[in-house]
Amino acid sequence: MQKFKFNVKTIFAVLMATAVLSFSSCKQGAQKEGAEEGETAANKSEQVQILYPNWAEGIAFTNLAKAALEDQGYDVKITPLEPGPIYATLAKGDADLMLDAWLPHTHSDYWEKYGDQINKIGESFSGGTTGLVVPQYVDFVDSIQNLNEHADRFDGKIIGIGSGAGIHRNTEKAIQEYGLDFKQVTSSGPAMMASLKRAYDKKEPIVITGWKPHHMWADYDLKYLKDPQEIYPKDVCAIVTRQGFKDDFPVLQKFFTNFNLSETELYNLMDAIEKSEDELTAAQQWYEDHKVLVESWMPEDMKK
Repeated sequence: MQKFKFNVKTIFAVLMATAVLSFSSCKQGAQKEGAEEGETAANKSEQVQILYPNWAEGIAFTNLAKAALEDQGYDVKITPLEPGPIYATLAKGDADLMLDAWLPHTHSDYWEKYGDQINKIGESFSGGTTGLVVPQYVDFVDSIQNLNEHADRFDGKIIGIGSGAGIHRNTEKAIQEYGLDFKQVTSSGPAMMASLKRAYDKKEPIVITGWKPHHMWADYDLKYLKDPQEIYPKDVCAIVTRQGFKDDFPVLQKFFTNFNLSETELYNLMDAIEKSEDELTAAQQWYEDHKVLVESWMPEDMKK
């Protein structure tokens, strides 16, 4: 049998090699474990870009989402845009999501054009309605088909919002289908509400393009005009994302799939925002006051 001779240098070299291999193995295991644990943290460091139309409910949904996500360590940028550019931007992948897509009807034109390039993942509000709205004190008309009988009392005007909104398009259709001697005044959500307030304070007749959810229903005593031709459909306020959002933000995908407010909750949030000088500050306070609700939408791996 051959005899091996060991000296101090040989033993030291063997021990050092063993230690290096052991350290390397441990380091690789720790890196793998750290990567798994750090996935959420890594995603949080990426900016989440939310686009929203400048409508009361869109402002409310978006600022609440920003307040909740930033409390969990996410970097969130919110940007107001008209609906058309929002859909186009999401389709190109240049922003992440919108929480106020009126589907399947009011935004049907946008969906037909961009729907195969974006994903619907949830509903921020599930009972959206649109139509022509008058104050309850306007007791001489209850249906769109009778508006022409009182066109002079309304000065022949329907006060609308931006031309990019689906309700604007549907109102042009209603004017044509009902043969109305009215012209839709294109403005904006805030401008329309200012017109409503002025008329309401003086108890003057006014007809506007209205929708639910909106804080106008909490602030004023209003009614929809009957729509026997069903020009104005029922919708949901859908949450839509760019393609690839689920892969990049799997945890947020779950959160936004669960994100949903009741009518009472949403009106309460919109009222708080309307009465505040700062939309985000109001949303942050509402989030703190309703943390149990909002955190119920969060998967466990999202929370701090």
